[in-house]
Amino acid sequence: MAVILVTSRSFSDGDLDLVGRAADAGHRIMRGPAHHDLTELRALLHGADAWIAGTGPVTDEHLSAAPRLKVIARYGVGYESVDLEAAARRGIQVTNTPGANAAAVADHTIGLMLAALRSIPDGDRRVRDGDWSVRRGRELGAATVGIVGFGRIGHAVARRLSGFGPRIIASDPFLPAERVREAGAEPVDLDDLFRVADVITLHAPGGRRLVDAARLAGVRPGTVLVNTARPDLIEESTVANALRDGTLAAFAADTLDGDTAGSAGPLLDPGLRDRVIVTPHLAAQTTQAVDNMGRMSLEDVIAVLRGEAPAHAVTH
Repeated sequence: MAVILVTSRSFSDGDLDLVGRAADAGHRIMRGPAHHDLTELRALLHGADAWIAGTGPVTDEHLSAAPRLKVIARYGVGYESVDLEAAARRGIQVTNTPGANAAAVADHTIGLMLAALRSIPDGDRRVRDGDWSVRRGRELGAATVGIVGFGRIGHAVARRLSGFGPRIIASDPFLPAERVREAGAEPVDLDDLFRVADVITLHAPGGRRLVDAARLAGVRPGTVLVNTARPDLIEESTVANALRDGTLAAFAADTLDGDTAGSAGPLLDPGLRDRVIVTPHLAAQTTQAVDNMGRMSLEDVIAVLRGEAPAHAVTH
């Protein structure tokens, strides 16, 4: 019986009994902390044959503590938290779950756009305080929406936007212009996108800063910025200043730097609460996405444990 360490909070928490599926395949699920603190994980890693990993770091030190490990299945799309070189040196395969949560994140992105354009959370708070005054919003269909990163989630956002009727532009250096057009968007340079768009939504991989003072200097006054991708794509203090001076009308995000580290970040300033909407990293948390991510990661783990090639291998 192989031991599968799971450090994703939501694994097997949907409609599918993935713990039962693992048992049917002859394997045992062992739970570990999602933050991947090595002090707590060390003993669990020592006995693990496979690891279904959450968003926490997977470092060379982690892998040194796991002599039996054959596969790391990232429960999600991004794998920048995994030390791929360290895994390759040890012959450990790495997989992810591409497309598993694209629909869920795209839905949430549209929800954040509408909430920001129409000041929905702020309106709810004011009504509860007895303030029924009206604050005028803007229609999504009248906007130019810029999509930064046009992979699976970017495509899914464009499909949903088409029903509202805005002009859709997109920037993705890895995608041919014709592919962008086929998906219903106009291909543009990233700097041009920031200059033209009324709403900018980020769906690029992490690891680089895309929103800084130079880029924000060129946006239209009153632009709405949405981030359901990675927190390191934006310079938070600069975005906060842009909200204060009116360069940005609103910021809506599903992630902030440090995520659950506390409420002291510049974008959580109480003075910005009428212009900032933040959700607690829940864009991918639908029953369907949880089932997709869990099923895909478990299937890849079982394949590797059988000596077969996984369907969603990450190549270094």
